Amino acid sequence: MSTTRAVLDGYTRLRQQVAIMLELARAGEWDALIERQSGYLQLVDRIQQLDKETVLDRESQQSKAELLEAILADDLAIREHLMTRRSELGQLMDTSRRQRDLHRSYGKQAASLVDASDKFGPGTT
Repeated sequence: MSTTRAVLDGYTRLRQQVAIMLELARAGEWDALIERQSGYLQLVDRIQQLDKETVLDRESQQSKAELLEAILADDLAIREHLMTRRSELGQLMDTSRRQRDLHRSYGKQAASLVDASDKFGPGTT
């Protein structure tokens, strides 16, 4: 296989990998997404090495550019999903921290207030 073909095949595989990662992000499959990331990074390293050693003709450059555009678009979408997830986790941590602080301050009484709020909504205690 020529190095030009190897480079384009590498970018094609990278494109496929990123598309799968995007679907995992959309589905909220965070553990699977993280597992895929290591393969993605290894593939990027291999492509970078091949890319340094290869001079592409105009047609191959165009194909590479199109693949890169698709990869970057999916990468941006993945990042947006990750930012949303980070925000969700931050809110969960804040809630947990407030519950812990209430429990430390008021003991059993706080636990019953939090339970009532969870069951009946805020402002019902």
